[in-house]
Amino acid sequence: MQPIEVETSEAETSGNQPSRPAWLSGLPELRREIWILALGQLLLYIGQGFTLVYASIYFVNELGFSPTQVGLALGASGVAGIFGRIWVGYAIDSEFWGRRRTLMLAAVIPALACFCLAVADTFAWLVTGNLLLGLGLSIYWPANLAITTDLTTSANRMEAFALTRLVDNLGLGVGALLAGQYMAMSGNYSILFLVKGLTYLLFGGVVFAAIAETRQPTTQPRDLLQNWWQALSHRDLLTYLVANLCFTLYTAQQSSTLPLYLADFVAHGNRPTGFSEQWISYFFAWHALLKIILQLPITRRLKALNNVLLLLIALAVWTGGFGLIWLTGIAPTGAGLVAIAAFTCLALAEIIYSPASVALVSELAPVDQRGIYFALDSQCWSIGFMVGPVLGGWALDHPETLGADLWLWFVAGGGLAAVILLWLRRQMAVNGTAAEEQAEEALVAERL
Repeated sequence: MQPIEVETSEAETSGNQPSRPAWLSGLPELRREIWILALGQLLLYIGQGFTLVYASIYFVNELGFSPTQVGLALGASGVAGIFGRIWVGYAIDSEFWGRRRTLMLAAVIPALACFCLAVADTFAWLVTGNLLLGLGLSIYWPANLAITTDLTTSANRMEAFALTRLVDNLGLGVGALLAGQYMAMSGNYSILFLVKGLTYLLFGGVVFAAIAETRQPTTQPRDLLQNWWQALSHRDLLTYLVANLCFTLYTAQQSSTLPLYLADFVAHGNRPTGFSEQWISYFFAWHALLKIILQLPITRRLKALNNVLLLLIALAVWTGGFGLIWLTGIAPTGAGLVAIAAFTCLALAEIIYSPASVALVSELAPVDQRGIYFALDSQCWSIGFMVGPVLGGWALDHPETLGADLWLWFVAGGGLAAVILLWLRRQMAVNGTAAEEQAEEALVAERL
């Protein structure tokens, strides 16, 4: 089967798409390749959902590793991700690798990682699997976002990014729910990693069969060092990246520290130490369900707002969610209801944050440097997932020092991120005004 040929003109709009049935009118009008990529991504994230909630619980409660060891192993994925994202910034824009080959490589490496984790019975295997997983995921997201940006216009790009997040959340929710029911019946965690590895390979097959290269050919020679220096000298981008570290630290806690906290550190859960794996799966399924149902409607309603303003709104909701997580651990009654309220806030924050952050980077990035800009944006995730699990694991290992108060420290850190985002909003407004004035001066000079 030959890949679908793709024209990557930025000028293309969705207006030339064939008319659709009325029952599809609520969905965004996007190119066929975007929907095919979304289908493959759905398969991938169903596998991701199999282990998202249970990995830290499995390694601590079943294999006997300490929370600090698990945090260090998960943090190793962030270290590998730093190097992977440096390389992918070159690969995505290169003639040999391009978007398509890079995305296929990003499917194979995590599959190998999952097979390693399925047999991990020593700390060395645990670290090796997480190193490979971090490397593969660091390559995946910049390539995926570059392809999505290539195949969309400024008019429908935010909705395309929202679709990307929707299928992620649908896959995560379905995967986590299925895994929770499976764990309640059998308790064999290693099978979950094997199935996850197979879904990565299936995703690679979809990309190979149905997605063509979207990189626009250029006759200009590339100066890689100059391109990196240009991106690193972009003040608006750097200011955003500093603020984005807060969001990635928050996300890292949700997949590493939060499940273990709910299982072992809640005083009034449905068992003596906290909540059971089955209850935790219900919380995460509710979290994913909200994002599935509300992602497109909320994105469509808010897409006219400034991207930085949307990030500020997301930050406020996120810190509220973490405050409720802290309250869950000390609530004398109704801990389950407080947890549901917390997961609701976290879901709404992610719904607002994800499309706005990617749209902001695509707005700042020159067309021929999208790989580098998305790679730098993705570095925030490497750092967040390198520092976040280690910090969270250490906090849970030292309840007398930090313990549940970790969530309050994250709430306080959100204040610093808000100051940075307010500065970015002012900075971009000044730069935009200056650009408009230069354009007007050029127009006047041309008329004279």
